[in-house]
Amino acid sequence: MTGGPVWERGDRCRLGRPRSPSATGTGRDVEIREAAGLDTPRLRLAAVTEADAEEMAVVLSDPRLHEFIGGSPLGALELRGQYRRWAAGSGNPRELWLNWVVRLRATGEAVGFVQATVNRPPGGGLAAEVAWVTGVPWQGRGFAAEAAAALVGWLADAGVGDVTACIHPQHRASERVAERVGFAPTGGTVKGERVWRYRPPVPSQ
Repeated sequence: MTGGPVWERGDRCRLGRPRSPSATGTGRDVEIREAAGLDTPRLRLAAVTEADAEEMAVVLSDPRLHEFIGGSPLGALELRGQYRRWAAGSGNPRELWLNWVVRLRATGEAVGFVQATVNRPPGGGLAAEVAWVTGVPWQGRGFAAEAAAALVGWLADAGVGDVTACIHPQHRASERVAERVGFAPTGGTVKGERVWRYRPPVPSQ
C-alpha cells in the first residue's frame, strides 16, 4: 500500500517526479525539530538508516507495490545507496527530507515506511507532502493509517500548517487510508495523481 511520493524522492505534488527525503545537512531555513522516533499503540517509527537496507529490501520486495508508481523493487545494495542519498538531503535550505521505518513495537519487525518533505515557500508557512508504504504481507491490518496518522499529528504539532499527499486515482486502498487519517481530495491532479489535503478534526464544543 502506497500513498504520496515514494522511493526516489521529491516533491511530486508540486514539482513532478519524486527525489528522496531525510534530514541531515539540509533544510536549514525550515524551523522544525526532527523526531528520532514516534510511537503509536502498535508501531514505532524510527529514522531510516543505511543499516535498515537489507531488511527493507525484503519488506519492499513485492512488485505489486509498484503497480501505481512504476519501477521495480530495489535490492539491499540499491536501497543502501538510496538511503545514503536521503541522508545527504536535498541541498535546498527551504526543504527538509524526513523518513521513518515503521516497525511493530511488539517484535521490532519492519513493515513499511513513511516519509515527508517539509518546505517553507517564500513568504509562507511550513508545508509538507507525505507518503506511506506498507509491505504487502502486512497490509489490511490498519498499519498504514496508524503510521500516517502519527506522522501527520507530529507534523501538525511541529507547526506544519499544510499537509498534502498525491494518490493514484485507481489506488482505492491508499485513498481509504487517507480518508481514515483525515485527508480529503482537493480536485487538483499532478502527473495523473489526485492531490489530497489533510483536514484537522474540528474540536468538539
